[in-house]
Amino acid sequence: MFLKTGLIIFSTFILSCGTTEKQTQTTSTEGTTTNQETVDPQKMMEEGYLLGTIVYSDKEGDCPYTIQMPGDKMEFYYLDPINLEEAFKVDGQKVWIKFNGLRRMNRCDKATPAELVDIKKGG
Repeated sequence: MFLKTGLIIFSTFILSCGTTEKQTQTTSTEGTTTNQETVDPQKMMEEGYLLGTIVYSDKEGDCPYTIQMPGDKMEFYYLDPINLEEAFKVDGQKVWIKFNGLRRMNRCDKATPAELVDIKKGG
């Protein structure tokens, strides 16, 4: 009993000690390097954003672009964004998103249809 309670308190403490530092992104174009300040992950989560990864697929039955989202127990689920802008169609790009699930037929086998309410580049 005490072991479980102690483990829960310890886990809560460890998870709440996450970093709240802002991440910076360095880009380099033709000899010039610029630092762009990206969003604070803690702030984004507080505002209701979720971090996902753009995934490209050319397999039959798959959507060309999906967003891989973290799920329970270290598993993933995929969203099929019906309104993904061209600027975000980059395989492996991290994005912060807010979305609404859609009640419609799936366009592909592995992903659930979703409408993106807002999307921002992730870190």
